[in-house]
Amino acid sequence: MNSIVNSFRREARRLAADPWDLAMVTWVPLLGVALLWWIFSAGLPRHLAVGVVDDDHSSLSRQLVRMLDATPGMQVRREFTNTAEAERALRAVEVYAVVAIPRDFARTVKQGRAAQVTLLHNAQMGTHSGLLQRDVRAAVGTLSAGIEMAARNKRGESAQAVHVSMEPIQTQTVALFNVSSNYEQFLGAALIPALLHILAMTAGAWTVGRELRDRTLGAWLGAGGFAPVAGALLGKLALPWATLTLTGLLALVGITWGRGWHPPGNLAWVACALALLVAVSLAAGAALAALTRSLRTALSGAGFFAAPAFAFSGVAFPLAGMPASARAWAEAMPFTHYIRLQIEQLQMGAPVATSASTMAGLLTAAAVLWLVAALGLRSAAHHPATWGGR
Repeated sequence: MNSIVNSFRREARRLAADPWDLAMVTWVPLLGVALLWWIFSAGLPRHLAVGVVDDDHSSLSRQLVRMLDATPGMQVRREFTNTAEAERALRAVEVYAVVAIPRDFARTVKQGRAAQVTLLHNAQMGTHSGLLQRDVRAAVGTLSAGIEMAARNKRGESAQAVHVSMEPIQTQTVALFNVSSNYEQFLGAALIPALLHILAMTAGAWTVGRELRDRTLGAWLGAGGFAPVAGALLGKLALPWATLTLTGLLALVGITWGRGWHPPGNLAWVACALALLVAVSLAAGAALAALTRSLRTALSGAGFFAAPAFAFSGVAFPLAGMPASARAWAEAMPFTHYIRLQIEQLQMGAPVATSASTMAGLLTAAAVLWLVAALGLRSAAHHPATWGGR
């Protein structure tokens, strides 16, 4: 217990004397979380800029343009005179898509023949492209259905008969989770713990690695056995764990209850898992520093493991679509398991028992990495010649 308290006090004095080190575990994480929160605060993308090439200039084409502009997800910003001008605007990202209405559009429709509207979009921007395709299809489909229903009504068909004849087979789509497709609840809530995972692993590597770099490992650990070393490591990581966990909990409560979102699952369970994720990350960074005995190598390793964790987590790209080697790498990452638990609780309302194995896994990983780091530090303490590496 003395080794824990002494190490905690020593780390607190060191942080108080170094404003930049203190910033990296206090206001910098808060600023990063606030920035991510602000980016996704709109929830749903709205008013994406689109252009129109109207070669028909009829009342029907103008009605279609008005319907496109009235769609919440897009806004008609420019009307181009030709497709070449529109393509230049697309390449300059002045607009994200262009709707081209052909000449004789209204005449073709009045003659009872199919008219074609062309959507030019930048598929490299996947989110923009997907949303715009959906909204353009909805606007064009609504206009097309309205024209067809009006024509059939004039021929004497009832509204009910028209509805059935136009769509004899219907598809019922039921969104079970994240019904509103809110990016703040889905993507923002996932990126915040990913950022804390990176910062915590970096903090663990830096906190331990600088003792080796500055040749102060002996002054920190003394000449005790394994238990004092393990206690000193626990005391050293306690402050960054507390500040980063508090930042994560504030973000978790703010993005849920603070935004009027009451998740169907157990928020306290997610909070405990987040605290364990920070502990695992800190212990992993400390283990890297203790085993490599190099601050530079430890920081590089922390970036190598933590930075791509979100990409391999299955949130942006499904795990089922990854090659076996990529899935194996993803399953080895603690963030993959944490984010699965978070989605189960915040989005799906799964029973707590469903996520119990993930919680046990995070707890085990934190304990194992802490023991590995302690063993590495005990070994390093007996080899002063290895200290001082950058």
